[in-house]
Amino acid sequence: MLKKKICMLGSFGVGKTSLTARFVLSMFDEKYHTTLGVKVDKKVLQINGTDLTLMLWDMAGEEEDAPIKLNYVRDAAGYLLVIDGTRGATFNVAQSIQDRVRTNIGPLPFVVAINKTDQRENWEIQESQLRELATLGGPLFETSAKTGDKVEEAFLTLAGMILAAQEAGGDGIPEERS
Repeated sequence: MLKKKICMLGSFGVGKTSLTARFVLSMFDEKYHTTLGVKVDKKVLQINGTDLTLMLWDMAGEEEDAPIKLNYVRDAAGYLLVIDGTRGATFNVAQSIQDRVRTNIGPLPFVVAINKTDQRENWEIQESQLRELATLGGPLFETSAKTGDKVEEAFLTLAGMILAAQEAGGDGIPEERS
């Protein structure tokens, strides 16, 4: 079985923990749970005949005085970059995180999840920002951890990208077999 580490990155309160819970446990909790440090969950999948265990590292959200710890990302195979559609400032944080990961770690497969489509009427993310996000290089998903909208698709797309990068070879993505 192939094991791959995926990091959940973004500002505090964007829904990283909720997206992880929706994907791994098919559940949503209305209560806000602050992640301190890192919480690791796993999900076993089969993609194109390959057994794959995703180790999901739900990292504490970035705050102005507490940036994410890039050393946690160093051996990741990919990451989910999460933005809260109802909080425009999380867009800039996500761009900053993506720039730092690319500069300090190198290119990794990633997808962008703009979360909270269930609150679309309160979105602060503009169409121009969506177009700008498309230039980051990762597929863009508009998700809702609450309803489950596009959550599985985002994770499965990322898993597929990781496997494709591995098959292409020379990707520098660590591989762990059990």
